[in-house]
Amino acid sequence: MEKLQDALASRARERDADYFGIADLAPARQFITSQGGEFLGRFPRAVSVGVRLPEGIVDELPRHRQPAVALTYDYTAYTIVNGTLDRITLALSRILQAGGYLALAVPSTQTVDKTRLRGLFSQKLAAHLAGLGWIGKSCLLITPDHGPRVRWATVLTDAPLEPGAPLAQRCGTCKLCVEACPTQAFTGAGFVESEPREARFNAHACEAYRAEMSKTTGVRTCGMCVYVCPYGRRKTDE
Repeated sequence: MEKLQDALASRARERDADYFGIADLAPARQFITSQGGEFLGRFPRAVSVGVRLPEGIVDELPRHRQPAVALTYDYTAYTIVNGTLDRITLALSRILQAGGYLALAVPSTQTVDKTRLRGLFSQKLAAHLAGLGWIGKSCLLITPDHGPRVRWATVLTDAPLEPGAPLAQRCGTCKLCVEACPTQAFTGAGFVESEPREARFNAHACEAYRAEMSKTTGVRTCGMCVYVCPYGRRKTDE
């Protein structure tokens, strides 16, 4: 099994992943199946991969109301980076399947519940359980080195891979993401697994703001919570 895990990590890095980890999904099984369906309960493990966003465009997000900035960020984050993530997870799925295991690559961007604005599976939950970061007050996955400036994708599997351990929250009293949000969508509450997302984040307010931005920029872009986090910003930006 160690050989398989090494092969997965190597292939992920060959395909330009900056982060790789294994998550034990057992502690979150009830949440996972309630969000995406009972069939997801077949997968006790998740392979989490992350690709870092280019600083050159993230640093411009305070000007996200400008069409040139919004369009460039949207294309970079959703077309280039998400496309890279989907190619990585497809490659990892093939390795797992060749080893005789189940594998389900979760699309990097997909909404399956338009009422609750949820995807099939929480990519950031897998990254958190894999020990790659913690869920911050912005409801984003915060990495120690690059903050929330990373996009994530996941492969669900039944391969008995060795999981990492979740990191403790390190946001402390910081509320920069809460204060920077144009629509005040965050309550400032820290992540508590037993609480619903609504205790921390008004997803509909965020979506409404991004929809309004699309009327002038052509894309649904904001990203201020990504930009402002001190874990991701360079010292020269402070």
